[in-house]
Amino acid sequence: MEVAQGYETIKQTLLGGRYLHHGHLAPILKNLQSLCMVEQIGVSVNGLPIEKITIGRGPVKILMWSQMHGNESTTTKAVFDLLKALTSGYSNAGDLLERLTLVMIPMLNPDGALAYTRENANGIDLNRDAQERTQPESNILRAVYDVFSPDFCFNLHDQRTIYSAGAVPIPATLSFLSPSADRDRTVTESRLRGMSLIAAISEELQQIIPGQIGRYDDAFNANCVGDAFQMLNTPTILIEAGHFPGDYEREKTRKYVFLSLWKALELVAFHPLDANDEMAYMAIPENKKYFFDILVRNAHLVNDNIAKGSAMGILYKEQLVGDTIHLKPVIDKTGILNGYFGHLSYDCANTEEKILLEKHEDIINLINFS
Repeated sequence: MEVAQGYETIKQTLLGGRYLHHGHLAPILKNLQSLCMVEQIGVSVNGLPIEKITIGRGPVKILMWSQMHGNESTTTKAVFDLLKALTSGYSNAGDLLERLTLVMIPMLNPDGALAYTRENANGIDLNRDAQERTQPESNILRAVYDVFSPDFCFNLHDQRTIYSAGAVPIPATLSFLSPSADRDRTVTESRLRGMSLIAAISEELQQIIPGQIGRYDDAFNANCVGDAFQMLNTPTILIEAGHFPGDYEREKTRKYVFLSLWKALELVAFHPLDANDEMAYMAIPENKKYFFDILVRNAHLVNDNIAKGSAMGILYKEQLVGDTIHLKPVIDKTGILNGYFGHLSYDCANTEEKILLEKHEDIINLINFS
């Protein structure tokens, strides 16, 4: 994928890490005002501004939104990478802007972003508020959708480190979904267009992160925004930024989200999506919840109060301390845990692995006091 070679030249270096709130975006939005249209379209529950960015002059309209869940910031970073690429003449940006009009809401939930919570300030998951629209943020998104009348929607999220790309020890670094429009999961025309788009993106990204792409569960929920827009016959794709080995800041994953977005724009702009790619889409392995951050096998060799042969699955709990995200290890499951994997794995029956584990004092203390 040639466009990947120049990524570092357009990466928005003012943004980084997991904790991303509106204060981080403000100076970038100010600079963008001379390059594209930046408008405040409302405020959050706590009065923080919510903006939309419009760029391009083409007939095909794409709406994308990020940080609907405040603690899911990877795709927001990628959106600003995309904006930098489009405004700096990167690759075929000029041709894309002639064919497409993009509307982006980079941070739909600024209160949740500031508090580093999934929900908004009223404790509501905005991605379960598509029908009743009880929250100002939900109404803002729907108003933009109604006025803009997009040809495609991109719903941008982060997913947890627990997901594997199928029943294999490979993390789902990216996951995609063309949501269902009814409980029967009917392949409607708009859903098929989303499937075709995802299949083509996946084919391209497999060249860079082979085996690390998953397909998200397509159970129907009319209260989810993607499902709701699919019900309105707008092809909608969900992009979930997941884990890349060792990348808890999700800076590598950010790059792959950007490349997915760029490829999606090229496909929509230059390649008619009239092929039936349902089979290619369904061939993408479905996400499985088979990963722990740390998997310790034969944990009884560290703590003899643990049943012999038992394993311990440990997940990191993200905690906001000041302006930094700390990863606190917590025990999620104990037992035989066959079929599970760890981003880090230690078998205490192996002397060398046990010695390596013992260097992690916090993990040893967690096991000993479990």
